Amino acid sequence: MEEILYDNEAKRIPYGMMNFVAVREDNCYYVDKTRFIEKVEKANKFFFFIRPRRFGKSLTISMLHHYYDINAADKFERLYGDLYIGKHPTPNHNKYLILHLNFAVVNADLGNYRSALDAHCNTRFNSFSDTYASHLSKGFKDELNKKNGCVEQLDYIYNECDRVGLKIYLFIDEYDHFTNHILSDAARLNEYKGETHGTGYLRTFFDTIKSGTYSSIERVFITGVSPVTLDDLTSGFNIGTNYSLSNGFNEMVGFTEEEVREMLTYYGQHYEFNHTIDELIDIMKPYYDNYCFALKAYGKTTMYNSNMVLSFLFKYIDEGCELPLQMLDENIRVDYNKLRMLIRKDKEFAHDASIIQTLVSKGYVTGELKEGFPAEDIANNDNFLSLLYYFGMVTIGGFYRGKPKFVIPNEVVREQVYTYLLDNYHDNHLYTDKDRLSLLEENMAYDGEFKPFFQFIADSIYTFASQRDRQKGESFVHGYTLALTSLCCYYRPISELDNQNGYADVFLCPRCEIYKDMEHSYIIELKYLKSQATEAEVKAAVKQAEAQVCRYAETVNVNDNIGHTTLHKVYVVYRGVEMMACDEV
Repeated sequence: MEEILYDNEAKRIPYGMMNFVAVREDNCYYVDKTRFIEKVEKANKFFFFIRPRRFGKSLTISMLHHYYDINAADKFERLYGDLYIGKHPTPNHNKYLILHLNFAVVNADLGNYRSALDAHCNTRFNSFSDTYASHLSKGFKDELNKKNGCVEQLDYIYNECDRVGLKIYLFIDEYDHFTNHILSDAARLNEYKGETHGTGYLRTFFDTIKSGTYSSIERVFITGVSPVTLDDLTSGFNIGTNYSLSNGFNEMVGFTEEEVREMLTYYGQHYEFNHTIDELIDIMKPYYDNYCFALKAYGKTTMYNSNMVLSFLFKYIDEGCELPLQMLDENIRVDYNKLRMLIRKDKEFAHDASIIQTLVSKGYVTGELKEGFPAEDIANNDNFLSLLYYFGMVTIGGFYRGKPKFVIPNEVVREQVYTYLLDNYHDNHLYTDKDRLSLLEENMAYDGEFKPFFQFIADSIYTFASQRDRQKGESFVHGYTLALTSLCCYYRPISELDNQNGYADVFLCPRCEIYKDMEHSYIIELKYLKSQATEAEVKAAVKQAEAQVCRYAETVNVNDNIGHTTLHKVYVVYRGVEMMACDEV
């Protein structure tokens, strides 16, 4: 691959950067989100905000931090002058002492949590003392370090600041890190409750923050990825407002398509792109877009994952303006692995799998969004679905019979959901020979040999399916088949998600932009009959499948997607866990 020389005049791509000052002073491209400062100021002073991992929360906190920092007044013009808020500053800019905590760095093991929380807070509190020494009373730091633990030290800080008339803006990033770590082991739920209820240490810490809001802690901005801790702590910190589902803050983190287009246009002026902006949007959209964080925003605005977009753009330019082979950033994969550990709550693969299996095979699930719920109620249908939503593994996809409909937002998340599903099948002894499967996928893409691929799936289902799997029947066969089919690296699956009367047909759209020499694409109709079905019913299902796959091929605009490949219209029919037919029309 020919290396591209970076244009010295082009702004750096701020992939992985979370420090607003570094982004601005190192000449990085910044998507201006400062217009939301006005909205945050008009909102409740004690602001909770939940978004999926790697969506720009930390950079947002850093942007707010330096805007309000009393010590950063001399940097205001340099950092914000050309941004929206620099042209429309609020009276509160550079008026606060900033206390910034990041619970992500706190060791979340129960046995070490108190000492780890004390250690992190002590470090941050001492930094606070040094940073604002000229504003604080003489001997402030010495007196602070005489106090025992973070609760006593925080109590001292806010009371001393109140005594001398100073106001604090408290930021807490990843406040739920402790919860997410502990709840990945359901057996420790009682220990977790001890820390977040009654006189538990974490509960007491948030009680102390609440007390501070009556004196010098004037504003609080707290972020995380799940609403579980929020609800467990709410009676101890019941003055905060959760704005995670607010339409007004739907676009505060992440990128709109307009913002992505502006960024691509900017870099297209500095590098010789091999694709038009529209072509790049068409390629990126299925993988990174389609998040909706407010019911009222549905149908109006969707959000791209900002880190995914920046990762793609960085690799695209670095590889000579050629498309990267992998559309998924490995850092994102690691983050979703952590989430899968949290939602894998039992070895029996029961409740949570039923939601995910339905999501995979049917294309959507319905339920109600919850703003928060206690950890012990995580297995409740709506609570578990809400947890998936906050993690970014499902998003709002419309409404069905008066309830919100949730869908997998994009192909990056689809891969993670299907991998989770397959991992659970593997844990339950449904073995998959990945090397063998990879070869069959290659033969399907390049030689048109699809039957061995589906026969491999059928043999796995028939041989290794447990009694529990067989009882699940239709959802199991569809879930397993669709998961394996859609994880094939050569294709991007497009499902007919709005088919309310049956399971989705799948168009395996060839990734010709990456695999330029592949030759075959597929539309698949998958049908399931109960194990008691007669031969006549099987034949009827085959005829129906033939008609449906042809009809689907006509309704989907495949001509713009199959490129130079040959399209195969394939039907697969199961009776119980036995494949009865696999052929093409």
